[in-house]
Amino acid sequence: MRATIQAMGSARKPVIVRKFSREWYVGYAASVFAPESPVLEILDLSGKVLTVAWETVKWVCYVRDFSSTSDMANPERLLQKKFTVRPRAAGLWLRMTLNDGDELEGIAPNDRSLVAGVGLLLTPPDTRSNTQRIYVPRQAIQSLEVVSLVGATGRKRKVEAAGQPELFPAGPDEE
Repeated sequence: MRATIQAMGSARKPVIVRKFSREWYVGYAASVFAPESPVLEILDLSGKVLTVAWETVKWVCYVRDFSSTSDMANPERLLQKKFTVRPRAAGLWLRMTLNDGDELEGIAPNDRSLVAGVGLLLTPPDTRSNTQRIYVPRQAIQSLEVVSLVGATGRKRKVEAAGQPELFPAGPDEE
């Protein structure tokens, strides 16, 4: 029984869920969301399971702790929503406008989740704040712009060594 409880605890991460109505919920959510699920399930701090329709969710912020929930206006402590300088982290620098007109920037991985996923997982501009990652469901995004590809290393070309002589040619009995 104890192993089951530990496995469930590690499968859920601390989140603050913001709705478009400006309401928010605090609790624990799965680290990966099922694409076919019409609702988000949150285990709140009292142990009740809350269900929130994805159409009403603005974003899900994965947070370090819940100590900021005393700030009723901004419990996520998401003060910086745009980068002030070019980010250093590798990935796609995205700028999006949400359905309520709010603008948000972040770094997303350069993989298929950008086009095939049910939402986007972003690293916010201020990684030292309480919010570590932001999950934005697709239906919450009004427009999306790729600002830049950050940290992409150029592909190294294979150097042709056909015309270069060998320093120590193999002898007839060494082949």
